[in-house]
Amino acid sequence: MQKYAGVLAVRALKHTALCLLLLPRFLLAALMLWLLDFLCIRRKVLNKMEKEEGSSPDDPPVCVSDSNKMFTLESLRAVWYGQKLDFFKSAHLGFIAPNTEVVQLHERRRRVASQFADIADSLLVYIEEAHPSDGWVSSDAPYQIPQHCCLDDRLKAAQLMHSEVPGSTVVVDNMDNSSNAAYGAYFERLYILRDERVVYQGGRGPEGYRISELRSWLEQYRNDLENSRTVVVHV
Repeated sequence: MQKYAGVLAVRALKHTALCLLLLPRFLLAALMLWLLDFLCIRRKVLNKMEKEEGSSPDDPPVCVSDSNKMFTLESLRAVWYGQKLDFFKSAHLGFIAPNTEVVQLHERRRRVASQFADIADSLLVYIEEAHPSDGWVSSDAPYQIPQHCCLDDRLKAAQLMHSEVPGSTVVVDNMDNSSNAAYGAYFERLYILRDERVVYQGGRGPEGYRISELRSWLEQYRNDLENSRTVVVHV
């Protein structure tokens, strides 16, 4: 009984420490969501983000429809959940990459992946829905998908996404969300692994999702490979 009480006490201390660490960042995000519900502020912020970040044909724009409510109980839960996953993720730049369990679909290739297929294999992991129709709903989403109750639900939803992408090997996170938790992938995230280590870690999406950064890293890596293959013979 005392051992069980000790476990509960340690767990309570961990949760308290987590709240203290994440609370300032969470409150700042909550304030931003509340401000974005004012359309004049929302449009001004999005326009400023587009100008500061520059435009790249690879990077999807950060878009929020005028009818989409930002400050809701569901949105606050989603933000807290995403920040908690990011804090506890086991994937870190320069460290061993977690080998999590996934479920395979069919093999295809995406545009960027096909351009670097000679030096890198690509993998797209479909995780839980960030904007389920019964949660923090996105009014302008092309599909209204409820939260996944079982693996079959997730596989069916992944098939919809798979039909939209021009290519890539697509797999599905298991219902324990092990990949999502290990890589802090919620809402979306890009990684590059080499020799089982994380060598590139993108920011949390949507605002940190930068395909142009991924392309730049791969281009530099390709150049480094080509230079290392160059042999200079002195006669």
